[in-house]
Amino acid sequence: MLKKTLISLAALAIAASASAEFRWGPTAGINISNMRWKQKLLQTNTLVGPQAGLMGEIMIPGIGFGIDLALKYSANGSTLHFGEHEVWAADGIGTTKVWVHQLQIPLNLRFKWTRMEGVEQYIAPFVYGGPVFNFNLTTTDCPAIEHPAASFAIQCGIGAELFEHWQISGGYLWGFSYEVRTIKLDNFSASQRGWQVNLTYLF
Repeated sequence: MLKKTLISLAALAIAASASAEFRWGPTAGINISNMRWKQKLLQTNTLVGPQAGLMGEIMIPGIGFGIDLALKYSANGSTLHFGEHEVWAADGIGTTKVWVHQLQIPLNLRFKWTRMEGVEQYIAPFVYGGPVFNFNLTTTDCPAIEHPAASFAIQCGIGAELFEHWQISGGYLWGFSYEVRTIKLDNFSASQRGWQVNLTYLF
């Protein structure tokens, strides 16, 4: 299914590039994230972290469909209460804020309302969704956990383009592969979940 989705996105990009101008620009925002563990053993709390990078957009004229692609630094994490369990408390590990620093590449299909009798020059709503490829750079130095080289997620959201340049968007991200796992307990891992809010300027 993922292979078919990527092929479809690539075909759409080729078709769009033949008739539409590619726009790009800086993007920045916040992650409101938490870690979802496979078993409900560890208490967690949400953390708010930054993200920033570059985003590009190609839209097919007339029908409002297109794609967007970004390359971003993203920090997400969770407060993990290791000290509540003897298996970690015995090693002197207590409550720890664990951050995962990533190179994030989202690839979204999007639909933008562009036929509103001129209103779209001032505000144009859009929706988007697609896969997110995360390449883990580093995590907080915590002896209780380890992390893989990469992870995979799906996201979707809504937004609006203002004055044909500024884009404000917000969405939710579901991690489908694990982002961290404990060293002592086998098969005890967590994936990323959380909200993202972004502000982008497209030239």
